Amino acid sequence: MNDSPRPRILCISFSDIRADARVLRQLDVLARHGEVTTLSYGERPDAAHDHLQIDSALPSLPQTIPGVLKLGLRRYRSVALDAPAVRAGKELLADREFDIVVANEARALPLASVVAGAPRIWCDLHEWAPAERSHVLSWRLLVAPFMDWVCRTYLPRIDASTTVNQSIATMYEERFGVRMGIVRNAIAYRPDLSPSPLADDRIRLVHSGGAVPGRNIEAIIDAVDLLGDAYSLDLFLIPSRQGDKYWQRLVDRIQASPRTTLHPPVAPDDLPDALNTYDLGVFILPPHTPNHRLMLPNKFFDFVQARLGIVFGPSVETDRLIRRHDLGAITADYSAADLARTLRGLSPDDVRRFKQNADDVAELLSSEADVAVQEGILTRLATA
Repeated sequence: MNDSPRPRILCISFSDIRADARVLRQLDVLARHGEVTTLSYGERPDAAHDHLQIDSALPSLPQTIPGVLKLGLRRYRSVALDAPAVRAGKELLADREFDIVVANEARALPLASVVAGAPRIWCDLHEWAPAERSHVLSWRLLVAPFMDWVCRTYLPRIDASTTVNQSIATMYEERFGVRMGIVRNAIAYRPDLSPSPLADDRIRLVHSGGAVPGRNIEAIIDAVDLLGDAYSLDLFLIPSRQGDKYWQRLVDRIQASPRTTLHPPVAPDDLPDALNTYDLGVFILPPHTPNHRLMLPNKFFDFVQARLGIVFGPSVETDRLIRRHDLGAITADYSAADLARTLRGLSPDDVRRFKQNADDVAELLSSEADVAVQEGILTRLATA
């Protein structure tokens, strides 16, 4: 460690960092503990002292012909630092030294391990890395074994590991023998917000998040069209970095719906205010991967802080919280028809109760406990 009273902290994230709500919350904590440099796609986030920007066109996994061949031949040590974005990140870092490195997701671990200065490393695993895109055949055959190798090779060596919920933490502990802390996707408590009154003429549905293929946003639009004029749907969507064709198809589908409105993206910290005027936050994600089946996403906590009722498709972690706190309804499946059937079964009094219950547990389901875990890790690493 250096002699400075404030540790030099590097935060690596192969995401558009200004749109990555989890990493932005993490950066707020990091900035209280040291001088933060970010290495990511996108422009410098507000909490960073310095920023190293990776060209957003560069993939963070080996996708060149030599890289794919190495994946196919299981030559993982030779390919670990081969991905174009990883190579660019290594060049940007050059010989800069840091005291603490935060690697967001397993794919950042090989780069974190070669950062100069013998730093302490904390890996925040946003999901179950070996199955991130296991519904895609090429991922399942080539990338999943590589991600398993990355976790098996690097996780036991690093100083701290966290993930989003206990279900996924248990998987890491059982597969790789590492102890995991829990940092959920919760956001800060908003004591200034309260449930908005219901409109006289309709139930106002809302969905926020990434416009990514497979998120089943189309089914939500189809559902509101099935429901008729007593319902409306508003969408706050972030276009995918790699989804231009999908985005245009989705925009066309939204424009064809008389009851659906698309809004510009909203900064993560501003989402509770933007969502507060609605009634029910809706998400029906089919369980194509273990991460889908075990999800506990940002939007769940955004909806709670916005004091909305919640209508989600079945998922282990969200089911548990919805039932425990009577926050909303769980659909039987992930179809537009079943979502419409579930929504028709809710009375205005049900919706009011869900919104009030969200208000009652907003502090409990805020980020306070998660920040305490992060603070503890940083204090330990800074004094080790």
